Amino acid sequence: MAREISDDPPHREMDMLLSAGERISAALVAMAIHDLGHNAISLTGSQAGIVTDQAHTKAKILDIRPHRVQKALDEGKVVLVAGFQGISTITNDITTLGRGGSDTTAVALAAALGAEVCEIYTDVDGVYTTDPRIVPEARKLPRISYEEMLEMAATGAKVLMLRSVEFARRYGVALHVRSSFTDAPGTWIVQEEENMEQAIVSGVTYALEEAKVTLHRVCDKPGVAARVFTALAGANINVDMIIQNVSEGGTTDISFTVADDDVLTVTSLLCGLQEELGFERLETDDNMAKVSLVGAGMKTHPGVAAKMFEVLAENDINIEMISTSSIKISCVIEKQHTEQAVKALHQAFGLEAEQIEHEETLGR
Repeated sequence: MAREISDDPPHREMDMLLSAGERISAALVAMAIHDLGHNAISLTGSQAGIVTDQAHTKAKILDIRPHRVQKALDEGKVVLVAGFQGISTITNDITTLGRGGSDTTAVALAAALGAEVCEIYTDVDGVYTTDPRIVPEARKLPRISYEEMLEMAATGAKVLMLRSVEFARRYGVALHVRSSFTDAPGTWIVQEEENMEQAIVSGVTYALEEAKVTLHRVCDKPGVAARVFTALAGANINVDMIIQNVSEGGTTDISFTVADDDVLTVTSLLCGLQEELGFERLETDDNMAKVSLVGAGMKTHPGVAAKMFEVLAENDINIEMISTSSIKISCVIEKQHTEQAVKALHQAFGLEAEQIEHEETLGR
């Protein structure tokens, strides 16, 4: 609807528009609960005390003031809070939290209310070793650590958004991801325990919304890279992988990845700084995908990266960029090879086979 009115709608007005859906849903569900004979109240994000910064469409939660929610709960009411939204106390404007904002709202409220667990109901019955639509043999994980889930969310797993897991880890909120359609147990996401046996690799994730940006022949002097990424941060652009080549003749190439939705903004921003930064040309490629291995067991098992590269090479898949952490290895490849890479890696690391069973009940 917004695009029918404007090619570039103001972000503030987008928040006014997009926040309406959750308010409508919350009010209608409250009416249904009343008709079932129970007392319910619907609250907007601002009424529930969700305070954010002023970054429209990508706001971050700064504080939760759950007094009204707690009062309603103490009165025996079912409280329905419109997720994905809050209010900036600086501008008094409605803000939205961006993709996955409803999960983030739920976890933030759970933390503020001192809940023992936050249950996330979705259209899948838990977290799997990879996308079951690509690999039918993928297994549901009964239990996974915050750290592993953070890496899986950051590298493409859509079942939970990164910010909601960050909130849960920071405030020690146990998460239980479950199906909306069955009563079966889902996946528990909890703090890693020292004596908890870990699979070497817990899952294979992928992200298709990747684009590579390359600045060719950038002046190789102190401060240039800082200026590039400070400018991107100022525009709320999240940068993932970064590679800088060895300097030749006083210049170098800098490549990095961003979400493909941000390519136009990045191009416009950096081209406007071309004279200041002194690069020869800017090149973008949105035909990229990221495939990742995630697993806490990698910390004590060398050779995982070598095996991953070997598997991709055997399948004639070229690696464009590489990024690693203690529990994650990510490779940027051409988008058309994504499904082949996921299947090959899932099979090569035996993720469809039965591994050590973790207890499904929290705390055992």
